[in-house]
Formats: sequence, C-alpha cells, structure tokens
Amino acid sequence: MSNHASTASTAAIQPNLSDNTAATDDEPSKPSVNNEVAPADLPPEPDIDALLDIADEAAVTWVRQQDGLKEVIDALATCGRVALDTEFIKRDTYYPRLALVQLNVGDHIYLLDAPQLQLAELWQALMKVDVAIWHACGEDLGIFYLLSGCPPLTNIFDTQIALSYLTGQLQMGYQQALDDQLDMHIDKEQSQSDWLQRPLSDEQEQYAIDDVRFLPALYLSLEYELKKQGLFEYVWADCQLYASDLYDAQHVEDEAMYLTMADYRYTSEQMAILQAVATWREELARATNQPRTFVIKKQAVREIITEKPNNMRELAHKTTMHRSMLRLYGEELLKVIKEAKNLHPAEHPDCLLPPYRSKNKVLSKAVQHAIDKQAEKIGVPANVLMRKKWLAQLYEVIAFDKDLSELPEGLKGWRNEWVMQTLIPVIKEHKTELQQGMGINVR
Repeated sequence: MSNHASTASTAAIQPNLSDNTAATDDEPSKPSVNNEVAPADLPPEPDIDALLDIADEAAVTWVRQQDGLKEVIDALATCGRVALDTEFIKRDTYYPRLALVQLNVGDHIYLLDAPQLQLAELWQALMKVDVAIWHACGEDLGIFYLLSGCPPLTNIFDTQIALSYLTGQLQMGYQQALDDQLDMHIDKEQSQSDWLQRPLSDEQEQYAIDDVRFLPALYLSLEYELKKQGLFEYVWADCQLYASDLYDAQHVEDEAMYLTMADYRYTSEQMAILQAVATWREELARATNQPRTFVIKKQAVREIITEKPNNMRELAHKTTMHRSMLRLYGEELLKVIKEAKNLHPAEHPDCLLPPYRSKNKVLSKAVQHAIDKQAEKIGVPANVLMRKKWLAQLYEVIAFDKDLSELPEGLKGWRNEWVMQTLIPVIKEHKTELQQGMGINVR
C-alpha cells in the first residue's frame, strides 16, 4: 500500500490502475456473473468474525536489531501467506528513504525498523512465499525492486486489483475496502506523518499495524468471492502482470525517460531536445539525490521543447525554470539543448504515432459493444477487461499493420483468445475509419 509521506512516484514510469479505464465507460456497474463454480470446487466460506478476532489477537513485535530478523525469516518460510505494507519518505530526495516494513504472517505482526536493518535476506524470503498480499502495491513494489535487486515477483495478490473485478471501482482505498468488505473502520490520519522519527507516536504505530492487521481477512474474503464467481485466476494473472509492469518501470534507462513526457505533436527535432533534456534531468536528479521535479518541472520541460531557448535570457524569460536552478545549471542545460538541436535528422528519435480521433463513432461503438458483450459474458467489468492504454496500442497494431507480437502484454494472457477471435476482426471491419482517424492517408 502507499501510505507514506511522499509527493512523488517511486518509479519513473509508474503503471497506475487509473490506466484501467474502459474504452468509453467512466462509471462501470457491477457485472452480472455467468461463470459461477460448483460449491465443491470452492474453499470454505470464511468466517469473517473469527478472522477479525484472530486479527485483533495477533501479537505485535518490533524488530530493531539485525538478529531479530531471524524470527521473521523463519515465520515467512512456513506461513504460506504474508500481508505487507511499507512506510517511506520521498519528499525531497530522488531515492526513497524506507522507514518501516510491516508484515502480518497470520498470528503475528512484525514492525521492521528499516533504517537499522540489512534487509537482503528479507527480500529473498518474500520471493519464496506462496502469496504476498498488498493493497495498492505500486509504490511499495517500486521500493522492493529498488532495494532488493530481485527479479519481478510472481506471488503478488493486490486486493485493490481484486476489488476492481468485484466492484468496477479501480482505485478503492484500503479504508473503504475494509468498510465495504469487512465492516471494519480504521483511522488513516497518519498517512502523511514523519515515518523516520523515533520513537513513533502511538497513533503512528497503530496506523502501521492496522495497515496489515486486517489484510489476511480481506484476502480470504476476496478469494472466496472471486473463486465463487470464477474470477480468481483472472485476478491472479493481472496481479502478476502489474508486478512485472512495475519492475519494468523501475528499470527504465535514462535515455528512455523522455517517453513519459512525449507528445505525438512534437516534431523529430523537438523529440531530440526532449530526450536530451529528460536524460540530463534524470542524471542530475540522481547525482544530487533530489526529485526530478526539483531540477525542472514538467511544465518547464515542455516550454523548453516549444521555445528552444538559445541563451540565458531566453531560458529565464520563456520558461518557468526555477531561478536557483537557472543560476546553478542554466549554462549546462543550454549546452545540452544546443547539442540536441545540432543533431542530424537521422539521429532524432522517432515521433509518436497519433492517437485515434474521429467524430465518426461507428468504430468506437462497435468496439465498445464487443467489450461490453464479453464483459457481461465472463462477469468482469468492462473497464477491467480492456484498458484505454491497451486499446490505443491495439489500434496502432491494426492501423499500421504491425506484427501481432507487438500486442500489449495485457492482451497476450487470458484475454488473448477473445482479442484475436472477436475484437481484432471487429476493428478490421472498420480499418479505413481507424486509419483515417490516425492521420493515415488511405487510397
């Protein structure tokens, strides 16, 4: 979960569940379910009251010294499932400062005083657990990948993703999840407090404990409902896809950072300037351990791309770059801009392909009908079945006759058969409209 004192993302290109928007639906309704499984194939229905009693009675142990980690590692080796959360601060640094790791192994909650510990063994142990339960794990996994050096995790269960399948709500907060699913209320007022202070206040400690205390109960409740509706395997696959996306986001090369700010309307020269400035910004932010927005905000980067300043006066008057950064790095930045402008066109990065835009809604309606029909058939909300990002990538593949191997990863898993047999033929029926809507000259 992401309950920390941060104002910036931990990953350069952070995959976000807000990308899971449907092709046209903004307010999805709860799906009808047509694929319920036989009772014999279900796990026992969880006794929520009993699970909450277990949660209330769980022992809590602080781990402040290295030798205390052995108990945690031993518990992870036998628990099967673990619920996790982290607290960290990233207000004024490039690298997040991990303050606390919370783990719930079922009957015991551990609070790890991260600044005092070497956690390499912990990361390895977490990889071996059958199920690692998180809520909104994006920033937490960014921290994990940054500090652990581990490959993408394949044991992730994100309760936020699970809830999107049952409710159509893509970013349900932890507090609401507990209210809705377990009729349990927790206080979230400490989310932006100073997690590096020691000792933590009683309120902070209770907040940290509660973030994992009820996660096992939430997991078991969701697991039962998902398996009852035949959706569990879909959710599990999407959780692993998300974990892989987060890993990729954490390992973006500096030279590719410009793609987070690129616009299809930029010329190839503007793309070259953007790549140079974004790369320079990333390297400087890392070297000085400050957020990339402290170096240059995105707005100022966009102004540099459009104005192409040649001297300090133009850089100062035509952009909103902070004056202190101008004084420190203005001349260096101008050199970066000049070198990019002097590149031969053959050295420019590719321009982005334009998105599909058309006043003719025939294609959009046909595609949305196909999405809605499949969503109803399998009992998955339309905005979970198909993300806007995936649909845009699919349009590119079809419009520009790309190889189907270039489909987004999300459309290569359990969605693939439907995409290949139903959705792609629907799009191809309207290929001329698609190409026209993407600015392709069609004879």
